[in-house]
Amino acid sequence: MDIIRFSDNDSVEELTSLLHDAYKVLADMGLNFVATYQTAEYTRNFLKNGECFIIKNEDGRIIATVMYYNSPFMKEKDTPEWYLNEFVAYFGKFAVHPEYQCKGIGGKMMEFMEEYAKSKDKTELALDTSEKALHLIKHYEKKGYRFIQHHQWDVTNYRSVVMSKKLY
Repeated sequence: MDIIRFSDNDSVEELTSLLHDAYKVLADMGLNFVATYQTAEYTRNFLKNGECFIIKNEDGRIIATVMYYNSPFMKEKDTPEWYLNEFVAYFGKFAVHPEYQCKGIGGKMMEFMEEYAKSKDKTELALDTSEKALHLIKHYEKKGYRFIQHHQWDVTNYRSVVMSKKLY
């Protein structure tokens, strides 16, 4: 299964459904990640903010996705300060369908993001997640990500933890 760029031929509705399915466990924890409730129209507009990569299964169904951001797309108060640094790239909307989790697909996508950021001459790759998603924080720490700052998004019901990894 190859990592490919999301294209106009791919289904925004399918991508949105994948996000809902993958983030359901977080919604069940009471965490209002945008990916738990975003509409297809929101997804369509959000795709303009970065580069979307996907993995499809043998049937052509999208089973994993991640968005790469080379620079801040929201340079207003709602952007974590760390993301404003020119040497920082970040990723989000990171999802693997529940049927395909714990099979190395997420790790493969994270490695791809790190190499992709390096190819763009970035020295740090960052992400954010809920401070209540301790299982995710622990997972990212094992991958070499460290705490940078807390951030409160206007659209979530939790405080986020911004984490980053040195690439060089």
